[in-house]
Amino acid sequence: MEIIPTPSPGPQASLTLVVPAYNEAAALSENMPALLDFCERHHYRLIIVNDGSRDRTQDVLQQYAASPLLTIVKNKLNKGYGGAIKAGIKQVATPHLITIDADGQHNLEDVRRLHEEIVSTDADMIVGSRKGLKSASFYRKTGKWLIRAIANILMPVNVYDINSGMKIYDTTLAQRYIQLCPDTMAFSDIITLVFISQRHLVLESPIGINRRATGKSTINTMTAVDTVKEILSIVLLFNPMKIFFPISLASITAGLIWGIPLVLQGRGVSVGFLLAFVIGLFFFLLGLVTEQLSMLRKSNLD
Repeated sequence: MEIIPTPSPGPQASLTLVVPAYNEAAALSENMPALLDFCERHHYRLIIVNDGSRDRTQDVLQQYAASPLLTIVKNKLNKGYGGAIKAGIKQVATPHLITIDADGQHNLEDVRRLHEEIVSTDADMIVGSRKGLKSASFYRKTGKWLIRAIANILMPVNVYDINSGMKIYDTTLAQRYIQLCPDTMAFSDIITLVFISQRHLVLESPIGINRRATGKSTINTMTAVDTVKEILSIVLLFNPMKIFFPISLASITAGLIWGIPLVLQGRGVSVGFLLAFVIGLFFFLLGLVTEQLSMLRKSNLD
């Protein structure tokens, strides 16, 4: 990873915009003047992570490298959406940071409003919610609904748009928790669930979305599959009994339903009941062990 440093804009900077970019030369050529002008007017900093782009993204960024507001982080190889955001978050030195996309879909005025809101509410994270906006496709809408449904089954989630790309964070907390998050597109969902699981104040505020002018989205079916897998992993970390106890209870209950009638008929204890009971007991004990491991790992986050 290569970092192109720039002079500090001074002590007034209170927010940093972190922008992951992969093959976004066309979009950045169009958006960079407005981004830098916005940051200059509001005394914000800007970190753009070139995540191993194979087009002219780096050449476009070099045109603005002299700006005292801009830090360019260059990953030699593509690390993924989450990997790019994590690389940017590590370089933030302001009290708050906000992530936005490089394709111009997010409104800069929403950045200003969310910054004012997180300061006034003393929240730890505010998610820019796209609830009510027209979804890009029925396919993606269904995938998002499925991810939210699974997350709500496994843990209490008070946020609708957990995978929104626009989120504003308390920088200290974000830098603490990124080690738990994947390098993939699932980063957006998982970082939100981590904040919620750790009982931080997570709010949601509506934002607008512009149509992507150039390029195309990289979200696909495997993105949803990977997200579900990462959700299961984060639940196993923070509350493993949410997974193991229902499996244990279901197995023992099934064994009882199968075995009690046979006992009442005088046919003795069936092998099926014993197998179900042992499986249920195994998952219960496994849940207890993982609960202890979870407590040890979470203690390292404090």
